[in-house]
Amino acid sequence: MDGQEATHSQVTLHVNGERHALDLDHRTTLLDALRERLDLTGAKKGCDHGQCGACTVLVDGRRLNSCLLLAVAHDGAQVTTVEGLADEDGRPHPLQEAFVARDALQCGFCTPGQLCSAVGMLAELAADGAEATREAVAERLSGNLCRCGAYPRIVDAVRDVIT
Repeated sequence: MDGQEATHSQVTLHVNGERHALDLDHRTTLLDALRERLDLTGAKKGCDHGQCGACTVLVDGRRLNSCLLLAVAHDGAQVTTVEGLADEDGRPHPLQEAFVARDALQCGFCTPGQLCSAVGMLAELAADGAEATREAVAERLSGNLCRCGAYPRIVDAVRDVIT
């Protein structure tokens, strides 16, 4: 066995509906694979410790911090990034439209993670049958930080899509 075999693996990721076969170092995070190998730079490298949520993507429908995930552990996974939220005709996701309408994106750095988190949260709310009160939405999105302080408008935008 040479060093290459011990540290790399072939991984297949289905990102935004497209299959990608990658040869990855075992230490490669999903975030780095998306950004550096697939040129999908929507998910941001913020804190790189899973504390800010800027790197949030959907993995098999669940919202996760991609900076904390080893890509090789997600071989075969379905990954959706902010680039994959628009529909097949390129129309923005209703949440993307609501963020624009509510000016809920200020500097925009956290917006891709906020959007992916909100999409996942809406699915969680539907599955839980939980009421989407303003407080519930804010609490469920609390893992995503916004340095501009656009939280009220982000919550308003999400609630616009719910109602």
